[in-house]
Amino acid sequence: MTHTAPVPVATNDGPRAGARAWWALIVLMLPVLLVSVDNTVLSFALPEIALALHPSGAEQLWIIDAYPLVLAGLLVTMGTLGDRFGRRRMLLIGATGFAVVSALAAFAPTAGLLIAARVMLGFFGAMLMPSTLSLLRSIFQNRDQRRMAIAVWASAFSAGAALGPIVGGFLLEHFGWGSVFLIAVPVLIPLLIAAPLLVPESRDPAPGRVDPISIVLSMGAMIPVVYAIKSFAVDGPTIGALLWAMLGVVLGALFVRRQLRSQSPMLDMALFRLGTFSGAILVNLLSVVALVGFLYFVSQHLQLVIGLSPMVAGFALVPGMVVMIIAGLVVVPISRRVRPHIVVPAALVFSVLGYLLAAFASQDRSILTLVIAFVVLGIGIGAAETISNELILSSAPPAKAGAASAVSETAYELGAVLGTSVLGGIITALYRGALVTPDGVPAELAATARETLAGAYAAAHELTGPLAGQLWEAATSAFESGVAVTSLIGAGLVVTAGVVAAVTLRTPRSH
Repeated sequence: MTHTAPVPVATNDGPRAGARAWWALIVLMLPVLLVSVDNTVLSFALPEIALALHPSGAEQLWIIDAYPLVLAGLLVTMGTLGDRFGRRRMLLIGATGFAVVSALAAFAPTAGLLIAARVMLGFFGAMLMPSTLSLLRSIFQNRDQRRMAIAVWASAFSAGAALGPIVGGFLLEHFGWGSVFLIAVPVLIPLLIAAPLLVPESRDPAPGRVDPISIVLSMGAMIPVVYAIKSFAVDGPTIGALLWAMLGVVLGALFVRRQLRSQSPMLDMALFRLGTFSGAILVNLLSVVALVGFLYFVSQHLQLVIGLSPMVAGFALVPGMVVMIIAGLVVVPISRRVRPHIVVPAALVFSVLGYLLAAFASQDRSILTLVIAFVVLGIGIGAAETISNELILSSAPPAKAGAASAVSETAYELGAVLGTSVLGGIITALYRGALVTPDGVPAELAATARETLAGAYAAAHELTGPLAGQLWEAATSAFESGVAVTSLIGAGLVVTAGVVAAVTLRTPRSH
C-alpha cells in the first residue's frame, strides 16, 4: 500500500480519543454557539435597532453584513496564522477581543458606530471559527469519532441559532436592543478559563514564513467582491459595483498565482484540485446562502407581517433548528454505509420542499406553514453540512487543518453575506417595485417606507389615524409579493447544491 499521495485519505484506524477530548469539544462549542446566537439575534433585533438608531436601508444591510464581510476577508489569513503560531492561541486572543467589543457594541449610540463595532467583531471572530474546527482535526484522529465531533460542532451552530431568538426575544422584550450583544461575555469567560486546561495546542510543524503580500491579496480578493454584491443588492447594477467586482477578481487571480509559485504557500491550492474538497466547499456555500436568506425574510415576516413578538417568533423557528441538529447527528451512522454523493443530494431534496412550502406560506400568512417549511429545510441543511465539513477536514493534511477550516468557514461567511445581500436584496427590490404609498403620507416618511419593511414599520409608527394602517397594509402586501419569488430562487440554489454534491462527492467507502 503506497503512502505517496499528495493528500492522504483519512481512515477509521486512527487512535481513539479519550474523555478529555470530549470535554475539550464542549469547550470548543462555546464560540460556535456564540457566533450563531449573534447572527440570529441580530436579525430579530433589526426592527428595534431601526426604531432606535434610524439607519438607512444601506446601513441596515451593513449592520447585518459588516461582521461576515470582514470575517470572510480575514478567515484564510487567521486560519493560516493559527497553523503557524498556534490554533489555541488564536482562539484565546479572538475570544478576548470578541467579548470586549461585544460589550462596546451594546452601547453604540449611532448606526455608524454599531457598524464599526461589527467590523471589529468580524476581526476577532475570524480568529475563533477556523481555530475551533481545525482543533477538532488534531484532537479527533479517528475518523468515526471525528464525524461525530463535527456533527456535534455543527449542532452547536444550529443550537445557537435556535437559542438566539428565544434568548434574544426575552432580552428585547425586557431590555434594550444592546442587550443582545452582552450575551457574548458570559459565554466566552468559561472558554477563556477552560481552554488552556482542556484544549491542547496544535500547529503546523513546518509552517514556513508569514507572507504579508498574500495576506493583503487574500483580503483584497474577498472584500471588494462581497462589497460589489452588496452594492448590487442595494443600488442595482452600477459601474461602481462592476469595478469593485473586477478589482476583487484581479486580486484573487494574483493571490492564486502567488500561492502556486510559493514554496510555502499561505493556502495550498492543490486542495482545490480534489473534487471532494471543492465540492464540499460549494455545498457549504450554497446551503448557507439558502439558510441565511430564509432566516432573513422569515424573521421579518413573523415579526412584522404576522405581528409576533420577537420571543414568540423565536419559538416558531425552534422546531426547525432542533430538527437540523437531529439531522446532523442521525446522518453520521448513515454516512458510514452510504456514500456522500448519494446522501447529500437525498437530504437536500427536503430543503427544496421547505422553500416551496415557504413560497406557499407567503400567500396565506400561515405561521404553521412557515414552521413546517423551516423544519423540512433544516433536515437537508443539517445533514449536508455535517458531511461536507467532515470531507473538507479529511481531505486536507493534518498540518494544514487551519487553512482548510478557514476555507470552509469562508464559504460559511460568504454564504451568509450572499444570503442577506442577494436574497435580501431581491426581496428589497421587489418590495420597492410593488409598494404604493397612500396619498397623504409625508414625502420624508414615504421615502423611509420605500427603503425596507423595517423602514415602513418605523414610518407607520410616526403616523396617526387610518393613514398609518393604510401605509402598513401596503408595505406588508408589497413584502409578501417578494417572498414567493425569493423562495423559488432559494429552492433553485438548493437544487444546484444537490447537483454539485452528486457530481463531486464521489469518495471511496471508509473501512
